[in-house]
Amino acid sequence: MTVKLAVFDCDGTLVDGQAAVCEAMESAFAFAGLASPPRPLIRRIVGLSLPQAVRHLAPEAAEEQQRLVVEAYKEAFRTARTSGTLEEPLFDGIAELVDRLAAQGWALGVATGKSDRGLVACLTGHGLLDRFVTLQTADRHPSKPHPAMLEAALFEAGASAAHAVMIGDTVYDIDMARAAGVRAIGVDWGYHTPEELLESGAEVVVSTAAQLGDYLA
Repeated sequence: MTVKLAVFDCDGTLVDGQAAVCEAMESAFAFAGLASPPRPLIRRIVGLSLPQAVRHLAPEAAEEQQRLVVEAYKEAFRTARTSGTLEEPLFDGIAELVDRLAAQGWALGVATGKSDRGLVACLTGHGLLDRFVTLQTADRHPSKPHPAMLEAALFEAGASAAHAVMIGDTVYDIDMARAAGVRAIGVDWGYHTPEELLESGAEVVVSTAAQLGDYLA
C-alpha cells in the first residue's frame, strides 16, 4: 500500500511561537553580554537549528559568547515551560486540519529546528502527539535546509519522496524539501513571505489551514 506522508514544520506552521522565541533570544543575548538583534531579524532565523541561528544573528561574536547564547536560550525556554508561561498556540484550523488529513489516510510527521524535548512538549500540550508517526528535530540532524530530517521521516514512515510533501513557512523548509526530492507547500502565516517561498520552489502558498486541506485532498 502506498504511504502518503505530509511533514510539517512546527514554529510558524503548526504553532505561533514567535513571542516565545523572541523573548528567549533577547534574554539569552543579554546573559551573554551582547546587544539583542531586532525582533524582525530574530523571526527570520526561526526554523534553523539553534547554534546556526545564533551564528546568523551574532556572526562577529566570539565562539564562547555564541555558546553562552545557545545555552541561555535553552534555559529560558525550559524555565518558561516549567513555570507554565510558555505560549505556543496552534494557528487557526490546524487541529482540524490534522484530523482531516489523518482521516484521509495521510501519515503525518514533523521536521523542526526545535529540540526533541521542546517538540514533544509542544505537541503533547495540544493533544496532537499521537497523530504524528515521525518526529525529526535539530537534536539528531543537521540544520535545515540539509535534507537529513526529511530523509529520516521518509524512512520511518515507509514513504517514498514521490508520495510525500513538506509544509512550511520558511525558505529553509522549501529548500530542504527540494534537496530531498519532496514536494513543497508554503504557508503564508509564518516568518517568510509568499514571494520568497515561491521563489525557493514552493509549488503553492496557502493562506489558511482549510485551503491547505483542500489542496491536499
